[in-house]
Amino acid sequence: MPESTASQPIEDADAASIGNLLPPIVFGTSALGNLYQAVDRDTKRSIVSEWFENGDGVVAADSAGKYGAGLALECMADALRSLQITPDQILISNKLGWRRVPLRTPEPTFEPGAWVGLEHDAVQDISYDGILRCWEQGCELMAPYRPQLVSVHDPDEYLAAASSNDDRKRRWDDILGAYQALSELRDRGEVLAIGVGSKDWQVSQALTRAFPLDWVMLATSLTVRTHPQPLLDFVETLRRQSISVINSAVFHAGFLTGGDHYDYRKVTGETAEDRELLEWRRQFQSHCEQFNVRPAEACVAFGMSPPGVVATALNSSRPSRIAQNVQLVSAHPPAEFWASMKQDGLIDASYPFV
Repeated sequence: MPESTASQPIEDADAASIGNLLPPIVFGTSALGNLYQAVDRDTKRSIVSEWFENGDGVVAADSAGKYGAGLALECMADALRSLQITPDQILISNKLGWRRVPLRTPEPTFEPGAWVGLEHDAVQDISYDGILRCWEQGCELMAPYRPQLVSVHDPDEYLAAASSNDDRKRRWDDILGAYQALSELRDRGEVLAIGVGSKDWQVSQALTRAFPLDWVMLATSLTVRTHPQPLLDFVETLRRQSISVINSAVFHAGFLTGGDHYDYRKVTGETAEDRELLEWRRQFQSHCEQFNVRPAEACVAFGMSPPGVVATALNSSRPSRIAQNVQLVSAHPPAEFWASMKQDGLIDASYPFV
């Protein structure tokens, strides 16, 4: 197994250098938690092995206590140990806010139908004390590895579940308490950096104003399909503040590369919105064929085009796809492709980065 070739060991880095420390690809780990299908131990080990076979230097992985009620954390650590990976060879991000508990029902109660073959359940635990409970459990499940990057998992969804304005304020206070705890972990040197990942980028924006964060992960928001100017302005603000941006979900749940779901809902073609989406994809794929560009390449390249975006998070349940994902982050579609997309109105004609 190759040794780390990073110029700066993880343990010697500081939060301000996180953008330089991160490789351009961050490997997602939801498949290790049996998302939608049970994956056997050997396949999980092969997935993790491929990270190191195809990575250059330190490998970065994004996980969460919610993924399989801690199963992803557990299986990742198991694979790392079996491969004799040393802690300085991997940079782990753990999204906190869900904690493993005993399974007392036939199926887990969180996200019914999403996770397969679990032996535990999970409960949400977002507050000052709750996030520390999640942090401690995550460290136990990953031992001897520890997360260097931490965040609150989907704070936008936690807020969206509010039943009233007063409940929303209480939930916001819970989130602020959680970030106070994370800030203290960073101040004590127990983690390298803190950040936020959210599908609603405006929630991330509010949190960057409340706490000095080191990184922001976007999801389903800055893509070749959707890239509103206010979001681009936010990304530029982050760049000026030396807050690194990691992009994710740039395929809109696989729809842009031919899948049936767009951002967690099935596209049937029965509504005007669905028909517009299908037509946009048809034209997009036509442009890709014309210029010999794979749709996945275009999606990743566009998502990494704004200055300040330092990495893309990509996930796969198949070991054979890892090498392809690594290649995606270095693809550069020709300028003529982007010009044609702009001319036909598929991307904003004023978009300055392609």
